[in-house]
Amino acid sequence: MSRFPRKTVRECTEFEGKGLHSGEPTTATVHPGESGIVFFSGKTRTPAVPENVTDTSRCTRLGEISTIEHLMSAFAALGVTDAEVEVTGAELPAMDGCALAFFEGLKKLGLQEIGEREVPLPFERVFHVDGEVKIAVSSGQGLWRYEFECGDRWPGSQHFEFSFPGDYGVEVAPARTFAFEEEMEMVRAAGLGRGLDATTAFVIGRTGYVNETRFTDEPARHKLLDLVGDLYLSGIPPVFLNVVSTRSGHRHNVAAAAKLRQSA
Repeated sequence: MSRFPRKTVRECTEFEGKGLHSGEPTTATVHPGESGIVFFSGKTRTPAVPENVTDTSRCTRLGEISTIEHLMSAFAALGVTDAEVEVTGAELPAMDGCALAFFEGLKKLGLQEIGEREVPLPFERVFHVDGEVKIAVSSGQGLWRYEFECGDRWPGSQHFEFSFPGDYGVEVAPARTFAFEEEMEMVRAAGLGRGLDATTAFVIGRTGYVNETRFTDEPARHKLLDLVGDLYLSGIPPVFLNVVSTRSGHRHNVAAAAKLRQSA
């Protein structure tokens, strides 16, 4: 068994903006908590665990609340284990298309310890394989790697590695969401991405980025950001895990989180 501190926010903090996909105004208020991480809207309360995920199409939906992955990633990086997240709409605000605003806001607010929790280590190595998609998780020292593979399509291969705790706020949190140029018509037709613009997201063209990026390997970094948030549904802090993922998206991440939660 490995012990780690349970942490929650010192006081309430509010994040306000447009929903990443809906474009509708929405607010997420993070309250101190003592019952794990729970999202709620109205009278509906949904614990942040893999079995409560209801959709993984271009985001992770928990119950009726969409796009939880960026806030969950910030929680994971900061070691937040308990929080009550009150959402006024059906989706969390996009903020700047990544986890930076959540991470910085929570860090500035400050955290408080409310006890300890145990995680059984080492546990059985977890694999999730689906065609070319592969996720391998083991107990470890917080070494994470995402392999972004596009085959013959630009940018080909991008690999990004990060070691927790590291400088998540500089290396991972600022990496924004993205889409391939050829997907844009389909994305718009599906009514998605309405809360984003050229400053909060980027487009991958056939031969280069269509708009300015924050990192040359921003796709791989954002994919790792999402992976961290989705796997944190298992309840295991990222510093205790070694993870290698190739081509995975939300559906596969959540499936791996479910296996990890069952194993541990």
